[in-house]
Amino acid sequence: MKKLLKLIKGNRLLYIAAILSIAASTFLAMLEPMIIKITIDSIIGNNPIVAPAPIEKLIELVGGKEVLWRNLWICSLCLVALTTTRGIFLFLRGKLSSQAAENIAKNIRVKLYDHIQNLPYGYHVKAESGDLIQRCTSDVDTVRRFFANQMVDIGRAVFILTFAVIMMLSLNKKMTLIAMVVVPFIFLFSYMFFHKIKHNFEKADAQEGTLTSILQENLSGVRVVKAFGRQTFEIEKYEKENKKYRDLNFKLINLLSNYWSLSDLLCMSQIGLVLISGIYFANKGEISLGTLVVFNTYEGMLLWPIRQLGRILSDMGKMTVSLGRITNILETPVEQEYGKALKPEIKGEIAFENVSFEYEKDTEVLKNVSFSVKKGETIAIVGPTGSGKSSLVHLLLRLYDYNSGSIKVDGVELKDIERKWIRSNIGIVLQEPFLYSRTIKENIMIAKLDSEDIEIEKAATAAAVHDVITSFEKGYDTIVGEKGVTLSGGQRQRVAIARTLIKNMPILIFDDSLSAVDAETDRIIREELKKKSADNTTFIISHRISTVMDADKIIVLNHGAIESIGTHQELINKEGIYKRIWEIQNSLDSFEEEEEKKACNG
Repeated sequence: MKKLLKLIKGNRLLYIAAILSIAASTFLAMLEPMIIKITIDSIIGNNPIVAPAPIEKLIELVGGKEVLWRNLWICSLCLVALTTTRGIFLFLRGKLSSQAAENIAKNIRVKLYDHIQNLPYGYHVKAESGDLIQRCTSDVDTVRRFFANQMVDIGRAVFILTFAVIMMLSLNKKMTLIAMVVVPFIFLFSYMFFHKIKHNFEKADAQEGTLTSILQENLSGVRVVKAFGRQTFEIEKYEKENKKYRDLNFKLINLLSNYWSLSDLLCMSQIGLVLISGIYFANKGEISLGTLVVFNTYEGMLLWPIRQLGRILSDMGKMTVSLGRITNILETPVEQEYGKALKPEIKGEIAFENVSFEYEKDTEVLKNVSFSVKKGETIAIVGPTGSGKSSLVHLLLRLYDYNSGSIKVDGVELKDIERKWIRSNIGIVLQEPFLYSRTIKENIMIAKLDSEDIEIEKAATAAAVHDVITSFEKGYDTIVGEKGVTLSGGQRQRVAIARTLIKNMPILIFDDSLSAVDAETDRIIREELKKKSADNTTFIISHRISTVMDADKIIVLNHGAIESIGTHQELINKEGIYKRIWEIQNSLDSFEEEEEKKACNG
């Protein structure tokens, strides 16, 4: 209830107005059978008029029962007026509740999107995109439907029950007791059904999330699927999970059918009991014919909304599960600033002192890493796969915080620097760059929205991609497909490099981002970076020796620890991983040159 009240904050007046509209429409609906009763018993019949004071005064105003007896159309007109007025209140109820529900859904979507943007990087690494998408769409829509329909239906059922019991008690207490015999059983049955369906819907909703994840993953990796001919395997995998989803939905349908059939039996039995009892009491003269009609009408009005409680509660069960999945995200802690959140001037001087880091307890990824970098230096990081190269630069970006040791940037402890501030001063190009489905120009401008055309072209030239872009029919206005699929791998990387270079950040990181470009393009980009090196501290992660050999300092990582540090010349003169990689790549280059010579001579 606290969560629900929190969600409707800002829309409470709309819901109060909707509830008042429900109350008014329900009250008017209760007056209609009373008018029919008065018409049958007192206007057509000879019984004295027994009605609430306002109705008696209204009858006197039109001239009394004799006038009404001669003009029965007036009674019909009253029924039409009541029905019309009730329709207006029902319209207001629907309009107000729908408006409030849409506002609530919009607010939830904004909160979710904002919260997801600020969740830690570690959360996104483990989370399934398809499941997150479902929570932001399908689950939000389930909550919206509940607020638009079921929440006001609960109010309607409460008002009908209250007004009907009051009206029936004023007519005949014995018949009221008979009319209420089944109501407690329907309530109990609905409550049991609610708990049962909630559990099953939770399973079905989770399975729908699995299906969404498979679909999202398959669409993202469609080129890999086609390249390896995995269509049949993917179809079978989807079919298997889809069958589970179907079976869970069948189970929900079976539960609903059992509820509807049994509740129908209870409701029809209750109506039958009221009708038989009413005929019996009317025959004995204990109640009038009009009272019998009223009880029969009220019973129908009373039972069907109560019967609908099963549907309302089942939808409430769905809403509870969906709301739980939404709040599960909203209650996940966002990135916190545990330090002083300083915003010092970043120049690019960096010092690692005995830094250790682990993603999971007792599994160290980096062990006592120590090195220092001066402003404007180019630092290369090499090492086997899994040696901790990317983890090291992730610490510098504060995507993760180190477990022990110290990292200082320009003499300030990294943990004391605000996350957003340090990231705004570091440009990073990843091995798998992400491009938006926009123009090339817009993709480059993302890092600096107020960029001039000359700045964009300058950055593209530095990334050795300007000539490629101008060769396109629309140049910089060429639309890049989703994730850059209209560009080659090397072109995507160069556009991503241009995007990083356009904002003159004091620290640049290239995380194996030159791997998809040819050796000549690699050389051109490095030469451009050298021109900027006096102002920028640059980290280059690569497996290609030709990419790192001109660096001021090369750090060799192995199993999370630094094996050696030095220049290219220093490292090839001593035994170690770096020398072995250099020898292997030299041998391959020599072999390729010999093959080219043979081909030319041939």
